[in-house]
Amino acid sequence: MTASLVEKIADAVLYEGYILYPYRPSAVKNQQRWNFGALCPESYSLAQKGTESWTMQTECLVRHSDETVLSLKVRFLHLVSREVGKRIADCRLPVVDCGHIEIETEGSASHFEMVSSLEVNGRILQTWQEAIEREVRLPAISIGTKAESNEQRFSFPYDETRELLVDDDSGETVGVIRRKQQAIEGVIDIKTAEIRGSAEINESPLKIAVKILNRTRFEDASERSRDEALMRSFVSTHTILQVEKGEFISLLDPPEPFRDAASECRNVGTYPVLVGEEGTRDCMLSSPIILYDYPLYSCILDYLFDFSDKTTCRYIVNIFPKSYLGSTIRAISSILRKLCATIYAFCHRDLEYILTRSL
Repeated sequence: MTASLVEKIADAVLYEGYILYPYRPSAVKNQQRWNFGALCPESYSLAQKGTESWTMQTECLVRHSDETVLSLKVRFLHLVSREVGKRIADCRLPVVDCGHIEIETEGSASHFEMVSSLEVNGRILQTWQEAIEREVRLPAISIGTKAESNEQRFSFPYDETRELLVDDDSGETVGVIRRKQQAIEGVIDIKTAEIRGSAEINESPLKIAVKILNRTRFEDASERSRDEALMRSFVSTHTILQVEKGEFISLLDPPEPFRDAASECRNVGTYPVLVGEEGTRDCMLSSPIILYDYPLYSCILDYLFDFSDKTTCRYIVNIFPKSYLGSTIRAISSILRKLCATIYAFCHRDLEYILTRSL
Protein backbone atom coordinates (compact mmCIF):
# COMPACT_ATOMS: atom_id res chain seq x y z
CA MET A 1 0.00 0.00 0.00
CA THR A 2 1.42 3.40 -1.03
CA ALA A 3 0.69 5.79 1.84
CA SER A 4 1.10 8.96 -0.25
CA LEU A 5 -1.40 7.72 -2.84
CA VAL A 6 -4.00 6.92 -0.19
CA GLU A 7 -3.50 10.31 1.47
CA LYS A 8 -4.03 12.15 -1.82
CA ILE A 9 -7.26 10.30 -2.50
CA ALA A 10 -8.39 10.95 1.09
CA ASP A 11 -7.59 14.66 0.69
CA ALA A 12 -9.70 14.76 -2.46
CA VAL A 13 -12.59 13.39 -0.41
CA LEU A 14 -11.87 15.78 2.46
CA TYR A 15 -12.21 18.90 0.31
CA GLU A 16 -15.01 17.78 -1.99
CA GLY A 17 -17.52 20.63 -1.90
CA TYR A 18 -15.29 22.90 0.24
CA ILE A 19 -15.91 25.72 -2.22
CA LEU A 20 -17.76 25.48 -5.52
CA TYR A 21 -17.26 27.02 -8.93
CA PRO A 22 -17.04 29.98 -9.56
CA TYR A 23 -14.97 29.91 -6.32
CA ARG A 24 -16.35 33.06 -4.72
CA PRO A 25 -17.82 33.27 -1.21
CA SER A 26 -20.43 35.65 -2.64
CA ALA A 27 -21.74 33.00 -5.08
CA VAL A 28 -25.20 31.75 -4.07
CA LYS A 29 -24.12 28.09 -4.05
CA ASN A 30 -21.31 28.94 -1.59
CA GLN A 31 -23.63 30.65 0.86
CA GLN A 32 -24.73 27.28 2.28
CA ARG A 33 -22.38 24.38 2.81
CA TRP A 34 -23.31 21.13 1.14
CA ASN A 35 -20.26 19.02 1.99
CA PHE A 36 -20.78 15.29 2.02
CA GLY A 37 -20.28 13.49 5.30
CA ALA A 38 -21.35 16.25 7.71
CA LEU A 39 -22.17 14.89 11.17
CA CYS A 40 -24.02 17.46 13.27
CA PRO A 41 -24.62 17.36 17.05
CA GLU A 42 -27.08 14.69 18.15
CA SER A 43 -29.54 17.22 19.60
CA TYR A 44 -29.73 19.11 16.29
CA SER A 45 -30.29 15.89 14.33
CA LEU A 46 -33.18 14.99 16.63
CA ALA A 47 -34.63 18.50 16.33
CA GLN A 48 -34.51 18.16 12.53
CA LYS A 49 -36.22 14.75 12.76
CA GLY A 50 -33.22 12.96 11.30
CA THR A 51 -32.80 15.02 8.11
CA GLU A 52 -29.31 15.91 9.36
CA SER A 53 -27.06 12.99 10.35
CA TRP A 54 -25.14 12.76 13.61
CA THR A 55 -23.67 9.27 13.14
CA MET A 56 -21.78 7.38 10.44
CA GLN A 57 -21.26 3.62 10.34
CA THR A 58 -18.76 1.53 8.41
CA GLU A 59 -18.90 -2.26 8.23
CA CYS A 60 -16.36 -4.29 6.28
CA LEU A 61 -14.82 -7.78 6.20
CA VAL A 62 -11.27 -8.98 6.87
CA ARG A 63 -9.58 -12.27 6.21
CA HIS A 64 -7.50 -12.67 9.35
CA SER A 65 -5.20 -14.74 11.50
CA ASP A 66 -4.20 -14.71 15.16
CA GLU A 67 -1.62 -12.01 14.34
CA THR A 68 -3.86 -9.58 12.43
CA VAL A 69 -3.57 -5.96 13.60
CA LEU A 70 -5.98 -3.14 12.74
CA SER A 71 -5.00 0.55 12.51
CA LEU A 72 -7.64 3.20 12.03
CA LYS A 73 -7.96 6.95 11.73
CA VAL A 74 -10.91 9.28 11.26
CA ARG A 75 -10.48 12.57 9.39
CA PHE A 76 -12.81 15.53 8.96
CA LEU A 77 -12.93 19.30 8.61
CA HIS A 78 -13.62 21.50 11.63
CA LEU A 79 -15.16 24.76 10.44
CA VAL A 80 -13.87 28.16 11.51
CA SER A 81 -16.00 31.30 11.21
CA ARG A 82 -13.99 34.14 9.70
CA GLU A 83 -15.42 37.59 10.33
CA VAL A 84 -13.97 40.77 8.87
CA GLY A 85 -14.12 44.03 10.84
CA LYS A 86 -13.56 47.61 9.74
CA ARG A 87 -12.01 50.06 12.16
CA ILE A 88 -14.37 52.84 13.33
CA ALA A 89 -12.29 55.84 14.27
CA ASP A 90 -14.86 58.09 15.95
CA CYS A 91 -17.24 55.80 17.83
CA ARG A 92 -17.73 57.05 21.38
CA LEU A 93 -20.51 54.68 22.45
CA PRO A 94 -19.97 51.74 24.82
CA VAL A 95 -19.55 48.42 23.03
CA VAL A 96 -22.80 47.10 24.53
CA ASP A 97 -24.69 49.92 22.79
CA CYS A 98 -22.95 50.15 19.41
CA GLY A 99 -22.49 46.42 18.80
CA HIS A 100 -18.84 46.79 17.78
CA ILE A 101 -15.94 44.77 19.12
CA GLU A 102 -13.16 46.50 21.03
CA ILE A 103 -9.48 45.68 20.48
CA GLU A 104 -6.31 47.28 21.81
CA THR A 105 -4.41 48.90 18.90
CA GLU A 106 -1.48 51.28 19.00
CA GLY A 107 -1.80 51.85 22.70
CA SER A 108 -5.53 52.56 22.84
CA ALA A 109 -8.87 50.75 22.52
CA SER A 110 -10.37 50.83 19.03
CA HIS A 111 -13.81 49.87 17.81
CA PHE A 112 -14.36 47.57 14.85
CA GLU A 113 -17.60 47.02 12.96
CA MET A 114 -18.18 43.61 11.36
CA VAL A 115 -18.68 43.92 7.58
CA SER A 116 -19.24 41.48 4.72
CA SER A 117 -16.00 42.44 2.96
CA LEU A 118 -13.06 44.80 3.27
CA GLU A 119 -10.30 45.68 0.82
CA VAL A 120 -6.85 45.97 2.39
CA ASN A 121 -3.62 46.35 0.42
CA GLY A 122 -5.27 45.20 -2.79
CA ARG A 123 -6.86 42.12 -1.21
CA ILE A 124 -10.61 41.74 -0.83
CA LEU A 125 -11.23 40.00 2.49
CA GLN A 126 -14.66 38.51 3.01
CA THR A 127 -16.59 37.03 5.90
CA TRP A 128 -16.64 33.29 5.30
CA GLN A 129 -16.09 29.82 6.78
CA GLU A 130 -12.60 28.44 6.78
CA ALA A 131 -11.69 24.95 7.94
CA ILE A 132 -9.01 23.09 9.87
CA GLU A 133 -8.17 19.49 9.11
CA ARG A 134 -8.74 17.18 12.06
CA GLU A 135 -7.43 13.66 12.44
CA VAL A 136 -8.12 11.16 15.21
CA ARG A 137 -5.77 8.18 15.27
CA LEU A 138 -6.61 5.12 17.29
CA PRO A 139 -3.96 2.84 18.79
CA ALA A 140 -3.34 -0.32 16.78
CA ILE A 141 -5.70 -3.11 17.80
CA SER A 142 -4.84 -6.81 17.72
CA ILE A 143 -8.12 -8.17 16.36
CA GLY A 144 -7.04 -11.82 16.08
CA THR A 145 -9.94 -14.24 16.03
CA LYS A 146 -12.10 -13.11 18.93
CA ALA A 147 -14.76 -10.47 19.30
CA GLU A 148 -13.46 -7.09 20.46
CA SER A 149 -15.04 -3.78 21.45
CA ASN A 150 -13.12 -0.51 21.71
CA GLU A 151 -14.27 3.06 22.24
CA GLN A 152 -12.20 6.20 21.65
CA ARG A 153 -13.42 9.61 22.80
CA PHE A 154 -11.99 12.78 21.33
CA SER A 155 -12.51 16.53 21.59
CA PHE A 156 -11.17 19.80 20.25
CA PRO A 157 -11.55 22.99 22.34
CA TYR A 158 -13.04 26.39 21.59
CA ASP A 159 -10.57 28.80 20.03
CA GLU A 160 -10.68 32.46 19.04
CA THR A 161 -7.97 34.53 17.35
CA ARG A 162 -7.78 38.09 16.07
CA GLU A 163 -5.54 39.26 13.25
CA LEU A 164 -5.04 43.00 12.84
CA LEU A 165 -4.98 44.36 9.28
CA VAL A 166 -2.45 47.13 8.72
CA ASP A 167 -2.42 49.46 5.72
CA ASP A 168 0.95 49.25 3.98
CA ASP A 169 1.01 52.93 3.06
CA SER A 170 -0.11 54.61 6.28
CA GLY A 171 1.05 51.94 8.72
CA GLU A 172 -2.27 52.25 10.57
CA THR A 173 -4.57 49.46 11.63
CA VAL A 174 -7.63 49.57 9.36
CA GLY A 175 -9.34 46.28 10.10
CA VAL A 176 -9.36 42.97 11.86
CA ILE A 177 -10.04 39.33 11.06
CA ARG A 178 -11.71 37.45 13.90
CA ARG A 179 -11.68 33.67 13.70
CA LYS A 180 -13.81 31.56 16.02
CA GLN A 181 -13.94 27.80 16.28
CA GLN A 182 -16.51 26.07 18.44
CA ALA A 183 -15.65 23.17 20.73
CA ILE A 184 -16.59 19.71 19.46
CA GLU A 185 -16.49 16.23 20.94
CA GLY A 186 -17.20 12.79 19.59
CA VAL A 187 -16.86 9.06 19.99
CA ILE A 188 -15.43 6.36 17.72
CA ASP A 189 -16.83 2.93 18.56
CA ILE A 190 -15.16 -0.15 17.07
CA LYS A 191 -16.52 -3.68 17.25
CA THR A 192 -15.14 -6.83 15.66
CA ALA A 193 -16.86 -10.20 15.45
CA GLU A 194 -16.17 -13.39 13.59
CA ILE A 195 -19.01 -14.39 11.29
CA ARG A 196 -19.80 -17.68 9.65
CA GLY A 197 -18.40 -18.01 6.15
CA SER A 198 -19.53 -20.15 3.27
CA ALA A 199 -19.77 -23.90 3.75
CA GLU A 200 -17.57 -24.25 0.66
CA ILE A 201 -14.49 -23.06 2.55
CA ASN A 202 -13.21 -23.57 6.05
CA GLU A 203 -12.81 -19.87 6.80
CA SER A 204 -14.82 -17.32 8.79
CA PRO A 205 -14.08 -13.67 8.01
CA LEU A 206 -14.02 -10.99 10.67
CA LYS A 207 -16.56 -8.18 10.49
CA ILE A 208 -15.29 -4.77 11.57
CA ALA A 209 -17.88 -2.16 12.55
CA VAL A 210 -16.80 1.46 13.07
CA LYS A 211 -19.34 3.98 14.28
CA ILE A 212 -18.61 7.72 14.56
CA LEU A 213 -20.90 9.80 16.77
CA ASN A 214 -21.02 13.56 17.27
CA ARG A 215 -21.54 14.04 21.02
CA THR A 216 -21.07 17.82 21.01
CA ARG A 217 -23.37 19.65 23.41
CA PHE A 218 -25.77 21.93 21.52
CA GLU A 219 -28.52 23.37 23.67
CA ASP A 220 -31.86 24.71 22.39
CA ALA A 221 -31.15 22.91 19.12
CA SER A 222 -34.68 23.41 17.76
CA GLU A 223 -34.18 27.18 17.91
CA ARG A 224 -30.72 27.24 16.37
CA SER A 225 -29.75 27.67 12.71
CA ARG A 226 -28.08 25.13 10.44
CA ASP A 227 -24.98 27.33 10.23
CA GLU A 228 -24.68 27.27 14.02
CA ALA A 229 -24.96 23.48 13.97
CA LEU A 230 -22.35 23.19 11.19
CA MET A 231 -19.84 25.08 13.33
CA ARG A 232 -20.10 22.16 15.77
CA SER A 233 -20.14 19.44 13.11
CA PHE A 234 -17.62 17.02 11.65
CA VAL A 235 -17.52 17.91 7.94
CA SER A 236 -16.42 15.58 5.11
CA THR A 237 -15.98 12.78 7.63
CA HIS A 238 -14.20 9.65 6.44
CA THR A 239 -12.31 6.68 7.87
CA ILE A 240 -9.07 5.04 6.76
CA LEU A 241 -8.59 1.43 7.91
CA GLN A 242 -5.39 -0.59 7.54
CA VAL A 243 -4.54 -4.16 8.49
CA GLU A 244 -1.27 -6.00 8.95
CA LYS A 245 -1.15 -9.76 8.38
CA GLY A 246 -4.68 -9.70 7.07
CA GLU A 247 -6.67 -8.76 3.95
CA PHE A 248 -9.81 -6.72 3.43
CA ILE A 249 -12.54 -8.24 1.27
CA SER A 250 -14.03 -6.07 -1.44
CA LEU A 251 -17.68 -5.26 -0.76
CA LEU A 252 -18.23 -4.26 -4.39
CA ASP A 253 -16.87 -7.47 -5.89
CA PRO A 254 -16.43 -10.03 -3.10
CA PRO A 255 -15.20 -13.54 -3.84
CA GLU A 256 -18.09 -15.97 -4.19
CA PRO A 257 -17.64 -17.62 -0.76
CA PHE A 258 -17.99 -14.23 0.96
CA ARG A 259 -20.85 -12.71 -1.03
CA ASP A 260 -23.52 -13.42 1.57
CA ALA A 261 -21.37 -11.98 4.36
CA ALA A 262 -20.58 -8.88 2.29
CA SER A 263 -24.27 -8.30 1.54
CA GLU A 264 -25.00 -8.21 5.27
CA CYS A 265 -22.60 -5.34 5.94
CA ARG A 266 -24.55 -2.20 6.84
CA ASN A 267 -22.89 1.07 5.89
CA VAL A 268 -24.67 4.27 6.88
CA GLY A 269 -23.65 7.50 5.13
CA THR A 270 -20.40 6.02 3.85
CA TYR A 271 -19.04 3.66 1.17
CA PRO A 272 -15.92 1.58 1.96
CA VAL A 273 -13.63 0.69 -0.96
CA LEU A 274 -10.18 -0.80 -1.35
CA VAL A 275 -7.44 1.80 -1.93
CA GLY A 276 -3.78 1.72 -2.85
CA GLU A 277 -1.98 -0.04 -5.65
CA GLU A 278 -4.40 -2.28 -7.52
CA GLY A 279 -4.37 -5.80 -6.14
CA THR A 280 -3.34 -4.82 -2.61
CA ARG A 281 -5.87 -5.47 0.15
CA ASP A 282 -4.38 -3.95 3.27
CA CYS A 283 -6.14 -0.58 3.19
CA MET A 284 -9.74 0.57 2.93
CA LEU A 285 -11.16 4.08 2.61
CA SER A 286 -14.69 4.57 3.90
CA SER A 287 -15.98 7.90 2.65
CA PRO A 288 -19.29 9.66 1.95
CA ILE A 289 -18.33 9.80 -1.74
CA ILE A 290 -19.29 6.80 -3.90
CA LEU A 291 -16.09 5.35 -5.36
CA TYR A 292 -14.95 2.14 -6.98
CA ASP A 293 -12.21 -0.08 -5.58
CA TYR A 294 -8.74 1.35 -6.22
CA PRO A 295 -9.77 4.91 -7.17
CA LEU A 296 -7.08 6.77 -9.08
CA TYR A 297 -5.58 10.09 -8.10
CA SER A 298 -5.16 10.88 -11.77
CA CYS A 299 -4.69 14.63 -11.77
CA ILE A 300 -1.11 15.90 -11.74
CA LEU A 301 -2.08 19.28 -10.29
CA ASP A 302 -1.85 19.16 -6.49
CA TYR A 303 -4.91 20.46 -4.65
CA LEU A 304 -7.09 20.24 -7.77
CA PHE A 305 -9.66 18.14 -6.00
CA ASP A 306 -12.57 18.44 -8.40
CA PHE A 307 -10.43 16.93 -11.14
CA SER A 308 -13.40 15.79 -13.19
CA ASP A 309 -14.17 19.38 -14.18
CA LYS A 310 -11.79 20.34 -16.96
CA THR A 311 -13.91 23.38 -17.83
CA THR A 312 -13.19 24.90 -14.42
CA CYS A 313 -9.44 24.96 -15.04
CA ARG A 314 -9.81 26.55 -18.45
CA TYR A 315 -12.25 29.09 -17.04
CA ILE A 316 -9.75 30.17 -14.38
CA VAL A 317 -6.99 30.65 -16.98
CA ASN A 318 -9.08 32.28 -19.70
CA ILE A 319 -11.53 34.43 -17.74
CA PHE A 320 -10.04 35.35 -14.37
CA PRO A 321 -7.43 38.09 -14.77
CA LYS A 322 -4.41 37.81 -12.51
CA SER A 323 -5.59 40.95 -10.73
CA TYR A 324 -8.66 38.98 -9.63
CA LEU A 325 -6.43 36.16 -8.43
CA GLY A 326 -4.49 38.78 -6.51
CA SER A 327 -7.55 40.15 -4.72
CA THR A 328 -10.68 38.07 -4.25
CA ILE A 329 -9.48 34.49 -4.78
CA ARG A 330 -6.26 34.87 -2.82
CA ALA A 331 -8.21 36.12 0.17
CA ILE A 332 -10.57 33.12 0.35
CA SER A 333 -8.25 30.42 1.67
CA SER A 334 -4.75 29.01 1.35
CA ILE A 335 -6.15 25.92 -0.39
CA LEU A 336 -7.76 27.88 -3.20
CA ARG A 337 -4.70 30.14 -3.50
CA LYS A 338 -2.54 27.09 -4.14
CA LEU A 339 -5.03 25.68 -6.65
CA CYS A 340 -5.16 28.88 -8.72
CA ALA A 341 -1.43 29.56 -8.49
CA THR A 342 -0.71 26.03 -9.73
CA ILE A 343 -3.07 26.39 -12.66
CA TYR A 344 -1.62 29.79 -13.63
CA ALA A 345 1.88 28.30 -13.58
CA PHE A 346 1.06 26.40 -16.77
CA CYS A 347 0.61 27.97 -20.16
CA HIS A 348 -2.63 27.14 -21.98
CA ARG A 349 -1.01 24.45 -24.10
CA ASP A 350 0.59 22.64 -21.13
CA LEU A 351 -2.63 22.83 -19.13
CA GLU A 352 -4.62 21.35 -22.03
CA TYR A 353 -2.09 18.51 -22.34
CA ILE A 354 -2.21 17.71 -18.61
CA LEU A 355 -6.01 17.76 -18.47
CA THR A 356 -6.29 15.54 -21.53
CA ARG A 357 -3.77 12.98 -20.24
CA SER A 358 -4.83 12.93 -16.59
CA LEU A 359 -8.61 12.68 -16.89
